[in-house]
Amino acid sequence: MAIKSLSIRIDDDMLDKLHYVADYEARSANGQIIVLIRECIEKFEEKHGKIELGKANPDKK
Repeated sequence: MAIKSLSIRIDDDMLDKLHYVADYEARSANGQIIVLIRECIEKFEEKHGKIELGKANPDKK
């Protein structure tokens, strides 16, 4: 599995709050974002079924 980089734009208040939550959870901001992305994917797959990578998404809105 390759590790890729992703750059996002985020306002100062939201970034500060992300750091606060991450510190509370004893994670880095990056670690906290990974947790949130995993939770998002899990919820999506619970509702829509497992995501099969490499296939087109015919249900895309």
